[in-house]
Amino acid sequence: MAELLFISHTDDEEDALDAYSRTVTAVAERLTPSVANLRVRRGGGSGVVITPDGFLLTSAHVVARSRGGNASFADGRDLSFEVVGADPLSDLAVLRVQGEALTAAELGDADTLRVGQLVVAIGNPHGFAGSVTAGVVSALGRSLPTRSGANVRLVDNVIQTDAALNPGNSGGALADGRGRVVGINTAVAGIGLGLAVPIDAATRRIVGSLMTEGRFRRAYLGIGGQQRPLPPRLARMLGRGGGVEIGQVVDDAPAARAGLRPGDIVVAVDGTPIETMSELQRLLVGETIGTAVAFTVARVDRILDVDVVPLELAA
Repeated sequence: MAELLFISHTDDEEDALDAYSRTVTAVAERLTPSVANLRVRRGGGSGVVITPDGFLLTSAHVVARSRGGNASFADGRDLSFEVVGADPLSDLAVLRVQGEALTAAELGDADTLRVGQLVVAIGNPHGFAGSVTAGVVSALGRSLPTRSGANVRLVDNVIQTDAALNPGNSGGALADGRGRVVGINTAVAGIGLGLAVPIDAATRRIVGSLMTEGRFRRAYLGIGGQQRPLPPRLARMLGRGGGVEIGQVVDDAPAARAGLRPGDIVVAVDGTPIETMSELQRLLVGETIGTAVAFTVARVDRILDVDVVPLELAA
């Protein structure tokens, strides 16, 4: 009879598993006190403490149509909160709880993430407070469509992870191996497919505006467009391959008043080259409202500069 051989784990494999476990455990111990279980009239979700005096960050859809609710923490405290401001077009909201000496999470920078990097999700799926799952960054640079009334926008640089996310995880923390919050969990796109809004320079500006003003202002042009390659001669002239072709211009909107037309291809805004609608959206910030913005457009075989004065996008 053939002899049976049993393969045992090597010390290196056990050390690697222990290192993984230690990392996840350390992140959980560090962040769990900062993650709240949110309850509102129409449901609930999770939130992340970002200041010791009671500001929390969550997903806008968690607190949609709510002015406040209750937040419970791992230390047993159950505190009421009010919605300070929400921005559905980035799916972010800022809350303020009636409490003090809270444990604030450290915000990281999603721009430093790499595909395959370890991430840990902490939230309250199905109301099970303080649940921890781990996985990796499956992909970067995803886009997430959001809507506010008739306005539709793509959230850029969304993080995709295979860390298990379930209803109730929305608004919770996605952290790197050092326990820094690099994303706010926002959607479950399928089995093993979760999405998180990144913590980066753009979202930090949104969060700061929500904390101080209760809203985030965006400029409005009144156009619809899509990415399109430039004709070869213009591409050689400009040294780039594409721009944003205007497909629709709303009557009496800023773009129409300035003389922009369907078929124009926007190639730069205030001298900054653009090739996609998301790049154009990123430039339409509050500072441009009411001021002349120079649009460089390709019209047939000519390059034109058109000054547009954006209005504020209605909430």
